[in-house]
Amino acid sequence: MTDPKTYHVKSYGCQMNVYDGERMAELMAAQGLTASDDPNAADLVVLNTCHIREKATEKVYSEIGRLRKGAAELGRDKPMIAIAGCVAQAEGEEIIRRAKVDVVVGPQAYHNLPQLVADAAKGQASLDTDMPAIAKFGALPARRKVGPTAFLTVQEGCDKFCTYCVVPYTRGAEVSRGFDALVDEAKALVDTGAREITLLGQNVNAWSDGDQGLEHLIMALDKVAGLERIRYTTSHPNDMTQGLIDAHAHVEKLMPFLHLPVQAGSDRVLKAMNRSHSRDSYLRILDRVRAARPDIALSGDFIVGFPGETDAEFEETLSLVDEVCYAQCFSFKYSPRPGTPAAEMVDDFIPDDVASERLQRLQAALNVHQQAFNEATVGKSCDVLIERKGRHAGQMIGKSPWLQSVHLETHAQIGDMVTVDIVSAGPNSLGGVAKVKAAA
Repeated sequence: MTDPKTYHVKSYGCQMNVYDGERMAELMAAQGLTASDDPNAADLVVLNTCHIREKATEKVYSEIGRLRKGAAELGRDKPMIAIAGCVAQAEGEEIIRRAKVDVVVGPQAYHNLPQLVADAAKGQASLDTDMPAIAKFGALPARRKVGPTAFLTVQEGCDKFCTYCVVPYTRGAEVSRGFDALVDEAKALVDTGAREITLLGQNVNAWSDGDQGLEHLIMALDKVAGLERIRYTTSHPNDMTQGLIDAHAHVEKLMPFLHLPVQAGSDRVLKAMNRSHSRDSYLRILDRVRAARPDIALSGDFIVGFPGETDAEFEETLSLVDEVCYAQCFSFKYSPRPGTPAAEMVDDFIPDDVASERLQRLQAALNVHQQAFNEATVGKSCDVLIERKGRHAGQMIGKSPWLQSVHLETHAQIGDMVTVDIVSAGPNSLGGVAKVKAAA
């Protein structure tokens, strides 16, 4: 196999995988490789995988087959395939044995990707699923040009050990990057085009450096010239400190949006999930957040059909949804992840048709509240950061402070901040009219 000249990175799953995919692309570019938009035309394809959802591993094998078939149809040699991310961490040796891929690299070792690719080109086995604490960030190249919004990973890993979750096993223990390195990377992102930065972590509000918590990092980024918006995700209720809550009141650049997963409305189910918070403690946190920032948009995660969940306990989840009135949410049917404690609760598994029916009812309730939140923004004026072009000439799409997509007709360009009157609301987006500035 010859050294690859072109590459394609495809990322699945969470925002942290998007960030990791961007960084792997920068690693390949730093080696002189050229990016390809078409995976079937690339010499090297990196599949940056997610292990959270059901059948994740089988989807990886299907994608490998499609890539090889696509190359054959084009009359090309098979591409070099690198499997990265959480499936690589969990299934590394099995993937090499079963799929005969060229490189397998875990999420804590991808800074070694250039050497692994070079070894694979020489016909050597290339597997690296070591999990050194945060070492990879110091080995990554300088940031390339980014769009108006950018992700910045500040914390990785999880010590919470929710019984349904594989993250502690695939991402390792909670580790935080250093304060100074993060401020420097944020400045580099702004220098290359970012106007909004989202701080990322498996438990982002567990970030710390000495006696500094996430609110201190946010306050430092508030002083970065050219940075206009700050967001963070995903948070755990147990790490929602009063200092971080107060930052929502005092830091103007911190957007009025909080993603705080609860997962269920029943205390018994929460205990079985090992969530370490109760329904009441979760609601009291939201009361404090709303007291600090009354206009905040709240988002969450829910799992239905967790082993042993009764009809009455599911009704408790529905009542929690109605009490909170979420602006956005993610909801899923429980799917057993190999190696997790919940996967051993086989006697309590919920039939799929029951879980599906519960998910439909939950999503219907969530959609009602999302539509209501969107409709409540009609008549408001807000700044919209333009992120991309719309479907027809003159239409642009950007994000409101509350993370809603806003469609508008404007001559503004990608990266511009436009003051907009919100005039219409749909279930997933808003319509706006750009305000005309008065003549000087």
